[in-house]
Amino acid sequence: MFKGILVDKDDSGYQATVQEIDDDQLPEGDVTVRVTYSTLNFKDGLAITGSSPVVRKFPMVPGIDLAGTVESSEHPDYKVGDSVLLNGWGVGEGHWGGLAQKARLNGDWLIPLPKAFTAAQAMAVGTAGYTAMLCILALEHNGVTPEQGEVLVTGANGGVGSFAIALLSRLGYRVVASTGRTSEHDYLKRLGASEIIDRASLSGPGKPLAKERWAAVIDSVGSHTLANACASTKANGTVAACGLAQGMDFPASVAPFILRGVTLAGINSVTQPKAKRIEAWNRLAEDLDFDLLSLISHEIGLSEAIDAAPRLLAGQLRGRVVVDVNR
Repeated sequence: MFKGILVDKDDSGYQATVQEIDDDQLPEGDVTVRVTYSTLNFKDGLAITGSSPVVRKFPMVPGIDLAGTVESSEHPDYKVGDSVLLNGWGVGEGHWGGLAQKARLNGDWLIPLPKAFTAAQAMAVGTAGYTAMLCILALEHNGVTPEQGEVLVTGANGGVGSFAIALLSRLGYRVVASTGRTSEHDYLKRLGASEIIDRASLSGPGKPLAKERWAAVIDSVGSHTLANACASTKANGTVAACGLAQGMDFPASVAPFILRGVTLAGINSVTQPKAKRIEAWNRLAEDLDFDLLSLISHEIGLSEAIDAAPRLLAGQLRGRVVVDVNR
C-alpha cells in the first residue's frame, strides 16, 4: 500500500482525496518508481479541482512531474536503484502520475536524473523550468543573441516565466517581464528582469503590426497577449509560444510573419524525444543559478496539495510548488 491523491468521478460528483492505494491498482508499465518528489502545476490544479476536463479517465492520480528511485524494472535502460525523472507524456491525465508515493510507467518516458540535481531540486525546476529551457533552445536555434535586443517574457510570475527570466538573464539577455501583479516587481528584479511592464498593455485587442521592440519573446499566455507580442517583435525575431493562460485563441494577422519575417515557434514539452529532454536538462544544469531555486519554489506535503490547487489556479501562488509525497 502507498499514499496518493486519487481523482474520481461518480454519481456523487467529482472529488480528489488522499487515499491508501494498493500496488495492484497501479497501471501497466515496465518501470516502477518509488516517488520522492512531485509538483503542483497548472494542469494538476485543473485535474484536482475538476475545473477543466484534463483527466481523460477515472480514477486518476494527477502529477505531470515526478522524481524518484527505480523500485523494479523490465526496461533495458534502468535498473533497481537508478534515480530518474519524468515530465509530460500525458502522465496525470491519461496515465497515473506523480502525486503518489509510487508510479508505474513506460520506461521510454523517463530520463536519468542529472547528477547536478537532487530529486527536490529537479522538481523545483520541473516541467516549468524544462519548458523555459526548450523555449531558449528554440531562440538559440533561430540565431537570437543578446546583442539583438530585449527579450519579452509574459506570464512572468508563473513557473515558466520565472525560469525564463532567470535563465535568459544569466545568459546575458536584457529581459522585460510582463505581469499584472505589482507586488511581485521585487521578485522579478531578483530573478534578473531589467524592466517590468503591465500585462494590460498586451492583453487587449491590438493592431496587426505595432512598433518593433522585441528581439524575441517567450510567451506562456496566448490569446491577445501572444498576438500583440508577435506584432511588436523585430524583423526576423522569434516568438516561442508555450502556454495558454489567457486563452487558446490567437486573434492575430499574418502581417508580422510575412512583412517582418517573424518566426512563431511552438513549444511542445509533453512528447519531446529523449535526446531533446536530456539536452534541455543538461543545459539547465549548466545555465541555472541554483541559488534562485529557493526564491522560485516552495515545498508542501502531499496532504496540502488538494487545498493548494485552487489557489494555484487563481494565481495566488508564486513560481513553483514542490510536493514531498512522503509527508
